[in-house]
Amino acid sequence: MIDLGIEKMMVIGAVALIVIGPEKLPRVARTVGTLLGKAQRYVADVKAEVNRSIELEELKKMKDTVETAARDVENSIQTSASDFEKQWSEATGTAQALAEPPSYPEYRHPRKKWRLKQGATPNWYKARNGVRTKALSGAARVARYRPQKFN
Repeated sequence: MIDLGIEKMMVIGAVALIVIGPEKLPRVARTVGTLLGKAQRYVADVKAEVNRSIELEELKKMKDTVETAARDVENSIQTSASDFEKQWSEATGTAQALAEPPSYPEYRHPRKKWRLKQGATPNWYKARNGVRTKALSGAARVARYRPQKFN
């Protein structure tokens, strides 16, 4: 890379001062600094993207190896299970009994009154403690709680 020492920086600064002038030099230096900062951020983003893609490729390779290992294990288990079933049926002679599915009793509806809503609190408890069990309409509530007229 470019080796910038103190002497080279002083020469660049003197040439810039002569060419650009002392009035515009601070503004040009700020602009160059921001452009260098943007370039560094862009390079860092590109490096990060390349690292992510490399890691993604490694993860895909690991995923493929794990999937193939899982398939191999599944196949070995299936073959051993089928061998075991054959040996078991030969040993016990129950190949016919395993072929028929087990019978379950037929479903019977409990015949409950599903329209009737049952509360969690019993009605005798509500009556004893003064809890309302029935809703009143607006007109019934007004008639019940209207003050009596005295004659």
